[in-house]
Amino acid sequence: MTATLLPSTSLNSPVVHKLPNGLTIVAEQMPVEAVNLNVWLNVGSIVESDEINGMAHFLEHMIFKGTPQLKSGEFEKIIEAKGAMTNAATSQEYTHYYITTAPSDFAKLVPLQLDVVLNPSIPDDAFQRERMVVLEEIRRSYDNPRRRIFYRSMETSFDRLPYRRPVLGTTEVVESLTPQQMRDFHDHLYQPQAMTVAAVGNIPTDDLIDMVAESFEQVNIPDKAVPNPDFFNKDSLTPEPNFTEIIRKEYVDESLQEARLVMVWRVPGIKYLQKTYPLDVLSAILGRGKMSRLFRDLREERKLVSSISVSNLSQGIQGVFYISARLPQSNLKVVEEAIINHIYDLQTEAITPSELERISTQVANRYVFGNERPSDRANLYGYYQSLLGDLTPAFNYPESIRSLEIKDIQAAAQKYLNTKAYGILTILSNK
Repeated sequence: MTATLLPSTSLNSPVVHKLPNGLTIVAEQMPVEAVNLNVWLNVGSIVESDEINGMAHFLEHMIFKGTPQLKSGEFEKIIEAKGAMTNAATSQEYTHYYITTAPSDFAKLVPLQLDVVLNPSIPDDAFQRERMVVLEEIRRSYDNPRRRIFYRSMETSFDRLPYRRPVLGTTEVVESLTPQQMRDFHDHLYQPQAMTVAAVGNIPTDDLIDMVAESFEQVNIPDKAVPNPDFFNKDSLTPEPNFTEIIRKEYVDESLQEARLVMVWRVPGIKYLQKTYPLDVLSAILGRGKMSRLFRDLREERKLVSSISVSNLSQGIQGVFYISARLPQSNLKVVEEAIINHIYDLQTEAITPSELERISTQVANRYVFGNERPSDRANLYGYYQSLLGDLTPAFNYPESIRSLEIKDIQAAAQKYLNTKAYGILTILSNK
């Protein structure tokens, strides 16, 4: 089945094509002399049990260690010889693998990319060597103050959802993983029905679809799905209730030059997409850019913080409204109170039409400007198709933001940003 989406003012019209085996192909011609191929799988740390936390990320590393047809490192050598680029990334929700190449080389590289993703050998000796690389990455992540703070923030944000765990896993768990566990993990989850292949660049759309479909047929994929109790269906996960009180956690981090303050609220995730839009605007009003309320008040006028930012993290099952500040330790209490006062103001005093127009334009335009390259588009399509099975929100986001009314912003602040119930971390510098 093939469906062509209507054009929007900011994006072209990709074509969505579904193969009988369940693989979804999203293709779009774009007048730039490059093509990006993005292979998305609904396989992230959220599908792991605690006993194999870190497997999805570890597997991302092992994907490039050879297949029955390609020796370890051969794929990268071919990519480099063509002047192309390849990389991969793993998150809580997904893993994706991508190449950017010249249009003339695309047809040759597509089957190779699919082969490494679908047919990794996962040899025992390479597994043991790469384990050391992953363990070093975990060690470095804990040496990074920003990542340490984020991990602790997620542990505070969630009591049971897998978002509370690091995507990389822990040293103890990764040290215990076996090659056969990884083979089972791959066989069970790297299936066509869990895949979206997005191809964007200067090749006619129908040709892009044909190249991907034909390449998929060339790749020998044995039917090897196996049941395994280590995996579970993320669709069975449900959001956690909002905080009912203030949850305070305090740490000391001697590596910091300044203290950190992090405040978190549980908010709707991308499954409840319409509810995330006003929260995106609220995050911009409070802490995005030099005109935002918290930046102007706490940094520019009162000089209580050296930096402050606000994000609405729209994860799949449940999101986090996240405020983070770097500041002198002596200012922790007054800054927390000031943040709460700003949120209370948003709940009780309507923002002005001019402020809403400015912020909505900023949020919408930032989205549009961030999707101008083939790789941007392929990422966008892979993300929405993988997480929602629908590309419509990818086109409608700017208009959805611009159509919000003052009452929508105020209602979201009232409903989700409880000024008397949230999670808060203070990380003291001990200096």
